[in-house]
Amino acid sequence: MTLETLIDAPPWRVAIADGTGDALVLAFSSIGHDAGRIPSPEFVASARAGNRRALFFMDESRSFGLDPSFPALLQAAREAAGPARRTLATGSSMGAVCALRAAAHIPVDAIIALGPQSRLHDPRWHRWTARLADPGPPPYMPNTWTILCHGLLDDRDQAMAFPPAPGVDHLLFPALTHARLAPHLRERGLLQGLIDAALTPDRRRILRILASAGGVRRGKGMGS
Repeated sequence: MTLETLIDAPPWRVAIADGTGDALVLAFSSIGHDAGRIPSPEFVASARAGNRRALFFMDESRSFGLDPSFPALLQAAREAAGPARRTLATGSSMGAVCALRAAAHIPVDAIIALGPQSRLHDPRWHRWTARLADPGPPPYMPNTWTILCHGLLDDRDQAMAFPPAPGVDHLLFPALTHARLAPHLRERGLLQGLIDAALTPDRRRILRILASAGGVRRGKGMGS
């Protein structure tokens, strides 16, 4: 599986995986494990499943989608990818925040956001966020189905700062930490199914998959 660099405009790099499917996945990388290097592409196998086209966004500056060049970068990458019947944005942690912010700049049908930060000035990410203004939770877009997931062991405050809203499914995982959420879903082989269901769209399947992994819908005894 080969990814080709589509845009190299520091601090951003966008890679593309071409395909014959009529759906497009936008996958945004998290902070990553090596602070001295640009993050690696994430969600590659699940985004590309079924020969889907996919764009992979990496931000060396770790700006959480607040870099001034972000809107223009999204527009350029989306135009280069060509038409799609449905478009999904996804990511984990910082990547989830970028996925949510992307929908304010380009049309996105659905978002799967794993552990997005609602408040940037959290000591866990202070190295990257101290220089950033904190605008609060990314706004929901009215025509975008938004699926939020949070591990409650250390992310309850981050989760509860996202307001309930129509068109938003918020799944809470009481036995998981922020860092374990995405790996937990990946290890159980659920990421591809989540993307497939979000693109269909199939809400029942999304909720069934997340429940099987320990997720509880917000408002079902797990917070307001």
